Amino acid sequence: MPELKLQHLLTLAELFSKGARYNFIPITTSSLGRSIRKSQQAASKHLLELESDGYVERIRSGTRVSVRITTKGQAEMTKIFSVLKSSLETSPSYVEFRGSIVSGMGEGAYYMSLKGYAKQFKSKLGYIPFPGTLNVKLKDKEFIEAKRSLEAYPAIMVNGFSDDRRTYGWVKCYPARINNKVDAALILLERTHHDDSVIELISKESIKKTLRLSAGSQVTIRVNVKPKSG
Repeated sequence: MPELKLQHLLTLAELFSKGARYNFIPITTSSLGRSIRKSQQAASKHLLELESDGYVERIRSGTRVSVRITTKGQAEMTKIFSVLKSSLETSPSYVEFRGSIVSGMGEGAYYMSLKGYAKQFKSKLGYIPFPGTLNVKLKDKEFIEAKRSLEAYPAIMVNGFSDDRRTYGWVKCYPARINNKVDAALILLERTHHDDSVIELISKESIKKTLRLSAGSQVTIRVNVKPKSG
């Protein structure tokens, strides 16, 4: 029995979404092509091959064509769904970063002490952070890309605020663990002097002192993530 080809999965998924699991649905290859972002010719070829391999059946009434997914097609898609579901449910629920400690400009201690932030940190993280941030220079491009991907996950939002002197931006916090020993939060700032190659972390304790770190020390950070709902 021929196996379902990778390029046909999207076509079958589109047919499922249109109700072809149990019923014959009218369809044109041009509309199918638009839905799967392929040419009309490619969509036509997909349907022919799926029919030839027994995954769909077609009936014609004049110039009208209707398609239904066969029992074989349903079984194959169910199997693929089960594999994907299992893989997604057992995948690691963290994003990992590796890098080395770098010295900051001393701004972290100042900002962590501001009442507008401290009150929210206490309420939302459960603690007022140790004055200062731990700055980590990411080791490789893959970790820089991982930092950018954090926007896809929900964060604990610390809102910006204003005082008599200036306006301060928001802070997004992601629960993290450093060297699998110290609980912390990786923070993304609305306003920062760092580029994407540097991440900043806060904790209720001095991370450097607890882990005996200094400039150049290598660290591993795991950020707990979960997909955004909806």
